Amino acid sequence: MPMIDIQHISKWYGDFQVLTECSTSIEKGDVVVVCGPSGSGKSTLIKTVNALEPIQKGDIIVDGTSLQNKSTNLAKFRSKVGMVFQHFELFPHMTVLENLTIAQVKVLNRNVADAQKKAKQYLERVGLFAHKDKFPGQLSGGQQQRVAIARGLCMDPICMLFDEPTSALDPEMVGEVLDVMVQLANEGMTMMCVTHEMGFAKKVSNRLIFMDEGKILEDCPTTEFFENIDARHERAKIFLEKIQAVH
Repeated sequence: MPMIDIQHISKWYGDFQVLTECSTSIEKGDVVVVCGPSGSGKSTLIKTVNALEPIQKGDIIVDGTSLQNKSTNLAKFRSKVGMVFQHFELFPHMTVLENLTIAQVKVLNRNVADAQKKAKQYLERVGLFAHKDKFPGQLSGGQQQRVAIARGLCMDPICMLFDEPTSALDPEMVGEVLDVMVQLANEGMTMMCVTHEMGFAKKVSNRLIFMDEGKILEDCPTTEFFENIDARHERAKIFLEKIQAVH
């Protein structure tokens, strides 16, 4: 059984169809990058995987749990799926340590001591233990995003979703966030990541999904996507040519 199974999903905002018949499956340990032009539906697709965006058609099954099943407890389900957003989403009035412990205590019912122990362990891992008593506003964007990743990991997730985790960062800070993600990938974490960082995609992902206008046009091994350009969808070729021109 795949870790994430997306089955013919479609989504509308009013009359506008934002996702059309999207299907893919992600195995445990896969690192899948979702790319495509702005407005192609990438972020919407990744947000459907933990039911932050409801779908009107199809089904998504994560680790055996159907998100369309009315009996699924979505709040409980979301606690198992780590999500890292573009804009960190940290609580500004709480210290870094408090940001990492609150959901563990409130959602997983961990006692404070255990929650803090786990928080410190993951802050150590992302290189920010020394900043545990600071507030998010006292950190750089790259540091805040690493805190957000550590917060996701504290929940012992079965997989991690990243929605353009580096797009709000200064170019100099992108590397420190990607380094943490590379480390996670190397440890076998199942990851789905919407990103424009094609260097990261080449280095870390084993599959690449290319979207345009709400449809999945390519879903293939990463090496094939970049190395066998002639076999790609016309829209993907244009995208690749533009990226290569920039780099």
